[in-house]
Amino acid sequence: MHAYNVGMSAKTVFNVTVCFLGVVSLIVLIISLCLKKSKRSDEKALLLFFVFTMVHFAIYFTFALIKESYTSNAYIIAFYTLFYIMNNIEMLLFYNYFVKYNKIEEKTKKILNLVNLVLFSLFVLSDLINIFTHIYFTSVNGVYSREPFMILSQGYQFIILAACFVLTLISKNLNKLEKTVFLIYCFLPFMAIIVQNALPGYAIAYAAILVSVEILFSFVNIEKNIKIKEDENKLQEAHMKIMVSQIQPHFVFNTLSSISTLIPIHPDQAQKALDDFSNYLRVNFSTLTESKLVPFEDELKHVQTYVSIEKLRFSKRLDVVFDINATNFLVPPLSIEPLVENAIKHGLMKKINGGKVYIKTYETEKYYVVEVIDNGIGFDVHEINFSSNQHIGLNNVKQRIWSMCQGTLSFESEIGKGTKVVVTFPKQ
Repeated sequence: MHAYNVGMSAKTVFNVTVCFLGVVSLIVLIISLCLKKSKRSDEKALLLFFVFTMVHFAIYFTFALIKESYTSNAYIIAFYTLFYIMNNIEMLLFYNYFVKYNKIEEKTKKILNLVNLVLFSLFVLSDLINIFTHIYFTSVNGVYSREPFMILSQGYQFIILAACFVLTLISKNLNKLEKTVFLIYCFLPFMAIIVQNALPGYAIAYAAILVSVEILFSFVNIEKNIKIKEDENKLQEAHMKIMVSQIQPHFVFNTLSSISTLIPIHPDQAQKALDDFSNYLRVNFSTLTESKLVPFEDELKHVQTYVSIEKLRFSKRLDVVFDINATNFLVPPLSIEPLVENAIKHGLMKKINGGKVYIKTYETEKYYVVEVIDNGIGFDVHEINFSSNQHIGLNNVKQRIWSMCQGTLSFESEIGKGTKVVVTFPKQ
């Protein structure tokens, strides 16, 4: 008599070991995610996926230990029905994480979510129908028995894994490492389910999920957090460059000179100008340590302060029109003021008679939009190097708008007619 005939069978030992390792590994990953104070939406989805998968492993672990003691047909059918449904729920949660991580376009995501929900509902319903029809499996004398259509019960998992595989291949939002990891995650369980159907009784799919989850967390989530940290460091460097580019010595000297001229003639105006200049410097310096979005109204006040200072210097040569139709949104600090400064310095003040700047805000279905339009000298967009020292501030603004809120910044310009800058901030 073989040893495993006295105790647990080889299949049970394999299944129990895989599930135990799965529970322990997932608990570690769950704790790691829970300890992170601020979680992205994809990390919250990943945490939910991990928690459910851990519970799934724990239930199967318990079932594998006690199933030989409970051999009624009703018990076997009830537990395997539960496992089949849990397999589908687990795949649903993985899909939810996958979509959030990949930042799929909203319209496409809505269609995919609808199709996914319909498929999920149909396959869960078929699992319940199996209790009465036995189209997937049944139990004879307390022993689990597969039926010819059993492979179809895993159709939802096949479809979602295949869909995520294709979406990964065509994704423009994933780098090579991320694509490789998601392709592995889709491929391993897909193949494991096929192998498991050839080797009944062994929880090979669970083993594949365990390996895939570890790879997913180690090479996608951790790597993304490292990349985000690097981006934050670059953001801090950009803040420093912006401050340096914004507070040029000639601007400081010219402003102080204008205030000095006003003191004996219009002391009240000189006091207001000095207060404006002080506020302007304070906001610029505070940006060095500011890594969060600020209300647009705060940025607007800073723009108005800057405009007030420039009007002191350029008088009737400068006209600024505010057409503000939306203010209830957040923006990166110092994201609009540099655009206005650029319009005045490089657009209007290079004209003998100066000109006008329009600052306009409005909202669409998906975005808050800020436009800065001037009727200055204009430029050839294709000939301007925005990474040069002259335009480093604008280049940093564009990078920060994208890094901090996935906003966009675009230019339209025509020589002799002026420039239009459009900034969009997603409502999401």
